[in-house]
Amino acid sequence: MVGESLRNLLLGEMQITPTAAVTLLGPDETGGNRRLNLFLFKVQENPFLKNQDWQLSASDPARIRPPALSLNLTYLVTPYASNDPQTGNTPAHEILGEAMRVLYEHPIVPDDYLVDGLKEAAEQIKIMQVPVDFEELSQVWGTFKQAFRTSVLYEVSVVQLDQAPAAGRPLPTRVTQIGVPEVGAPFAPPVVESLEPAAGPPGTTVTLRGRQLAGWKAYVTISGRTVADGLDIGADEFPVTVPGDMVPGFHQLRVNVSQLFRRTFFFEVSA
Repeated sequence: MVGESLRNLLLGEMQITPTAAVTLLGPDETGGNRRLNLFLFKVQENPFLKNQDWQLSASDPARIRPPALSLNLTYLVTPYASNDPQTGNTPAHEILGEAMRVLYEHPIVPDDYLVDGLKEAAEQIKIMQVPVDFEELSQVWGTFKQAFRTSVLYEVSVVQLDQAPAAGRPLPTRVTQIGVPEVGAPFAPPVVESLEPAAGPPGTTVTLRGRQLAGWKAYVTISGRTVADGLDIGADEFPVTVPGDMVPGFHQLRVNVSQLFRRTFFFEVSA
């Protein structure tokens, strides 16, 4: 389809007298003296479209299909004409120049010249001249055992080949509701909010109050000395006693409720 579309473009736009045929033959095949030949000699996967996402099926909106195989095609463009007695290959050069003009002026194959199978293609058919690798070119001509002729290379991209319908799959279930999900713990975490009194002599009983404390265990230290070690809490408050031999001054009272809540208070031991 691509070769036929390129042929349509060249036949429709080349303005040369006498006219020249356009063929899609191998270098070793005979197609007449005055002609321009397009020979597809390299096919490569397009690296930029290799990892596309799955797409909606054009025939069934409830299914998705895998990405198409995207290809770059390289054509060897060669002119053929009988040599002029005085100017030699000039007629062939004239055909090649006219063809290059057409391809330069039409970097994208117009829809009017596309064959039916390409008119609905997702990607445009683009034409770009590429540098000639003389070693590669000599191998092409050497393979066919033909005398070398002046030629140019054009890369045509992107040509996509859809995978078989069986490769598709049903459209996954869509998200019907969006927003901030509700995230919650399976229980209300315990919180110790206050200590009363905040000061007192050695031996003072201190009450720690908070929320959601019932049913958990309390671990309390004052200046590193343990005053409650796994105390069962029965309500939203519990008492601890300051040791009777604490020296006067400020002391850190640290409370830990079942490894779920920690907080440090300051308790002043008075003389």
